Amino acid sequence: MAYVRVSTSEQAVSGLGLGAQRATIADYAARKGLTVVTEYADEGISAKTLSARPGALAAIAAVEAGQAAGLVVAKLDRLSRSVKDAATLLERAPRDGWALHFADLDLDTSTPAGEMSANIIVCASQYERRLIAQRTRDALAVKRARGERLGAAPSLPVEVTRRIIAERATGRTLQAIAADLQADGFFTARGNTTWYPATIKAVLTSHPITDTIRTGNDDNPPDDRHPQRRSTAK
Repeated sequence: MAYVRVSTSEQAVSGLGLGAQRATIADYAARKGLTVVTEYADEGISAKTLSARPGALAAIAAVEAGQAAGLVVAKLDRLSRSVKDAATLLERAPRDGWALHFADLDLDTSTPAGEMSANIIVCASQYERRLIAQRTRDALAVKRARGERLGAAPSLPVEVTRRIIAERATGRTLQAIAADLQADGFFTARGNTTWYPATIKAVLTSHPITDTIRTGNDDNPPDDRHPQRRSTAK
């Protein structure tokens, strides 16, 4: 029995990762004289635990029902990234009479040496993941302290931005522009359905091609007789 998994819906659609896993499993099976009778897959699932992976649960149920002598995966983390899950499976497999095979490590957990090696690797992988998570948290904390933006900057479709600029240039208030965009069903840059005058103002202020007028009261329509442009002087 073989099990493969990809962690994002994009990979599931493109097949990225699945082909490599199948090739690794096929090579391992050929070297070990194994026959893969069925394949189970979780495509586009990023869950860290087995409980949220229906394909993995079905594969385990199948080997425990005697449909195959063991379960082979390309990499240990394809089956589970949880130390608890991995430890449970490593104990459960020999007890219930089936074997776990990790193709990339050339490990057969039906042997004492294979079981010990798998346990060590599971713990080392968990340690590495926690170190990476800690480094990431530390780096984000430094960025916050510096006042830097975290994550990707929100953006609007070009046509929506142009509409805002054009309508403001005709003298419409921020409130009127916001109300119309909301009525027409447009989403804000952050994916919200509610538009506010401040939302419109932010677009006008931040967009590099805007030639809208900014007066002391930004919700007053601009004076078309004396158009003012954003000054580039410092």
